Amino acid sequence: MLIGYARVSSADQNPDHQVDALVRAGVAAENIHVDHAGGAKASRPQLDLALARLREGDVLVITRLDRLGRSVLHLVTLGAELRERGIGLKVLEQGIDTATAEGRAMFGMLSVLAELQRELIVAIIFMPQPFVRDVGLQHAC
Repeated sequence: MLIGYARVSSADQNPDHQVDALVRAGVAAENIHVDHAGGAKASRPQLDLALARLREGDVLVITRLDRLGRSVLHLVTLGAELRERGIGLKVLEQGIDTATAEGRAMFGMLSVLAELQRELIVAIIFMPQPFVRDVGLQHAC
């Protein structure tokens, strides 16, 4: 089964273009879940519902990666969780489909980027604060 997920960042934004793209990709309208929340917001009840509905062999369909995750690390973690459960992920605009070798490779690359991001943040945290301030890294975390 295809389960779709769409998210808009604020209540005044319209998710219709995302929903239309999901329907065109074969997701039944009754299987599309939409959240109206910012990416950093922890509570996304429709995503939680979509994830709970997914079973082995199902595919989660989204329009863009940034609609799904709050960070690269969150995306990679969620991708690994889906893989462990035998669930596919299809990202329409980026052409990612974890049923293919290329799609799995893309998630592998995201894993590397997530690890790099984490290491850079840790390095900045442990730098002397005057240096961090002088080179403008205080906003990098």
